[in-house]
Amino acid sequence: MEGIGRAALAEDAVRYRFFAAAGSGGEALLRRCAEGVVVRFAPLLAAYIWQRQPFRLRYVPPRGETPAHIGGTTLFGDNVEDEWFIVYLVREITREFPGLAARIDDNDGEFLLIEAADFLPKWLNPENSDNRVFFYKGELHIIPLSETQEQECDLSAASPTISQALTLLSTRSEEFLAAEPIRTAVYKRISGYPEKIQASFHRAHCYLPAGIVAVLRQRPSLVAAAVQAFYLRDPVDLRACRSFQTFPPDERVMTVVTFTKCLYAQLVQQKFVPDRRSGYTLPLPSHPQYKAYELGMKLAHGFEILCSKCSKVSPDSKRNVLSGPLWERFLSSLKEKKYFKGEMEGSAKYLELLHMAEDYFQQSVTKPESSVEVSPGDEILTLLQTTTIDLKEFEREAACLPPEDDDSWLEITPDDLDQMLKEARNESLPCSNEEEQKYDLEAVAESMKAFVSKVSTHEGAEMPWSSDESHVTFDVDSFTKALDRILGADSEELDSDDLDEEQEFDFSDENDEDLDAENPRQDEKVSPNELIGSLKSYMNEMDRELAHTNVGKSFTTHKKGASCVNATTSQNAGPDSGAEDTELTPVDVDMNLVANLLESYSAQSGLTGPTSNILQSMGVYLPENADHIGSNKGATE
Repeated sequence: MEGIGRAALAEDAVRYRFFAAAGSGGEALLRRCAEGVVVRFAPLLAAYIWQRQPFRLRYVPPRGETPAHIGGTTLFGDNVEDEWFIVYLVREITREFPGLAARIDDNDGEFLLIEAADFLPKWLNPENSDNRVFFYKGELHIIPLSETQEQECDLSAASPTISQALTLLSTRSEEFLAAEPIRTAVYKRISGYPEKIQASFHRAHCYLPAGIVAVLRQRPSLVAAAVQAFYLRDPVDLRACRSFQTFPPDERVMTVVTFTKCLYAQLVQQKFVPDRRSGYTLPLPSHPQYKAYELGMKLAHGFEILCSKCSKVSPDSKRNVLSGPLWERFLSSLKEKKYFKGEMEGSAKYLELLHMAEDYFQQSVTKPESSVEVSPGDEILTLLQTTTIDLKEFEREAACLPPEDDDSWLEITPDDLDQMLKEARNESLPCSNEEEQKYDLEAVAESMKAFVSKVSTHEGAEMPWSSDESHVTFDVDSFTKALDRILGADSEELDSDDLDEEQEFDFSDENDEDLDAENPRQDEKVSPNELIGSLKSYMNEMDRELAHTNVGKSFTTHKKGASCVNATTSQNAGPDSGAEDTELTPVDVDMNLVANLLESYSAQSGLTGPTSNILQSMGVYLPENADHIGSNKGATE
């Protein structure tokens, strides 16, 4: 049942459900809780601008293994912050109403677990995570495997039903509290609310028709639908924008429009030239108010597209629901929470806030489950017929508009992006020259050795570093013993291919007479030590031959023993002039490894690549190439 329900969710939708934790929640109790949620969180919800759909609670009767609950599904579109704001709401609702336990998921499933993926227990995977993650009493809880399943290490065990999980939560919730790192990761993502709501808004000047200004005074949230209509326009939609029958450009005024940052970015980044027949003309780009004219033109197109998709409606079609005890409780809650910010009752600012609250109440509270959604175009046309448009008043207000917000946040430098990524991973940036001077290159070599020696599975390479380790450990003795076994330190591990090759190498330089003379010796059993010695002699001979080629010279060697001069002398003297007595300088494996890694990292030019990906996954961060940066500055100068 859960899998089917999850598959039905859209890509940009989040689903939230509140259950009675004790399992005895009837319809009346759940509906009372829904009304209580509306009253308690009205100040937050009334002022919020949703990208596509608002947060709404509806009673859902029991079905199959899913008990009765209150909940809903919200489309958040391109603004993922709407989804995380709902996570914040869900947590706060369970805190304010301790009798409720909540589940929240989207098309990815348990996205809360994805946020805390670095800290999850090994047994928890997407196959067994259904109905295990709950918000209860304001905290995140995870229902573990049963004792029998845990003892049998059965990671494919079936998930519990919601009723079973609720029973466990109501009786043993303290045992199922999620681990501290998991809760910290999730709570960090929703930290800053409710103050974060105001920070998500962007106020900009727009040159708009007076009718749109009047509509936005009554319904500020309609700006989202208009931006979406313009952002997702098609040629058929633009046909209505040739004549502009609803919002002609004749009577336009300057005003301040409140967007979310997501909506503002969608609108300002769209390149669009209006049809000449529309009457919307733009000044030169050098004009000081060019951006206000352009934003107003785009927004007007969005409103016109919305109205073109619906028929004219009469003012009587709007239901009068602003009466009754629920509205009185709703309004009282707004006043107690200082929603009106001390404004005098009847003032322009007070009425603007009141209209926002009325809009939220009508859209999210009083609409029954069976009602048909009213299109934004119908609402706009209804508001146009019921609202008085005072053009002179709008012009007086335009003369003293507050300054618009700075939109420099649209531009992100590479350094800003790096800082954001570091903060997301909860890591610090090395920023001083002293840190670069203290950088330990041995850590790079040891990390790479640890990565190579790590045993991986069919699921992919496993990094030897994890978030709870402070450094990478490397057992040199174990590594050496493993190499000895591979090279044949034990006679039992020498296979027939090694013996055949050894015999071939021993006899490759001898003529037939020598072979005949050695025939009696072939029948004798060769000792393991002689075989190993012959193999090492062959490897040494190959090293001597490669030492004077381009391949040998490409490696960095230890600065001890024989020098390059000795090696050159031995080469000139010929193969029989004592070259065998010359000790070859061993290759510095660590130095060659680090040099190749740095060369690969420099070739990435600041982009992602295999070197940075592998090292960063193990907690090793290479500093910037100071020489490369210096050369670029010199070239620029």
